[in-house]
Amino acid sequence: MSRRSAVREGGSVVTALMEARLLAFAAILSLLSLSVGAVAAERETPPIAVHGGEGTRLAEPGMIAPDFTVLDVEGHPFRLSEELPRKPVLLLFWSVFCDPCRAEMATLQKAHDKYAGRDLTVAAVAVDGDPLRNIIGGFARQEGYTFKVLVDELDAAERWKVADAYGVAVTPTLLLLEKGGKVLHRKGGKTREDELEKAVSSLLEK
Repeated sequence: MSRRSAVREGGSVVTALMEARLLAFAAILSLLSLSVGAVAAERETPPIAVHGGEGTRLAEPGMIAPDFTVLDVEGHPFRLSEELPRKPVLLLFWSVFCDPCRAEMATLQKAHDKYAGRDLTVAAVAVDGDPLRNIIGGFARQEGYTFKVLVDELDAAERWKVADAYGVAVTPTLLLLEKGGKVLHRKGGKTREDELEKAVSSLLEK
């Protein structure tokens, strides 16, 4: 079942199935981590395809990022237009079912910890849909994420409000937005920590 189908059906049965999948997924990851150790952490894993996001990319470097408003895992609204006039934004599209996203989220947390006092907003948009909001929130709390964790949702045309507007076709996809909204950096798949550090520090030094 695709994520889009799961969101369409909703209901307690779908949510229960997703919870079971997540628990099984977490258990498998824990076992793999114990068995292969640091070698597994360095292994390249392909990004995960996102259902939707195949249209024209509206957030390429040099373009102005589309505005959006979605809720975070606590149910509070996040408006991009309120952040960009004041500070740059580091934005990640991810999924709780995406293994490469775990490393990317850890990298995001390091950036948030380092630049928390230097006018940088860090946010991650989960493309798993509103029925999984509690699961996404529980996962974020378990991993200790302290940046904004947002949940994408489908509009009336069954398109992701944020991911489709940004042309996101895989997770993870990372974007760095300058103050004012211009896209400075975009990358689908794993981003090296030193690569992100260079991009962020260069932007904040301007």
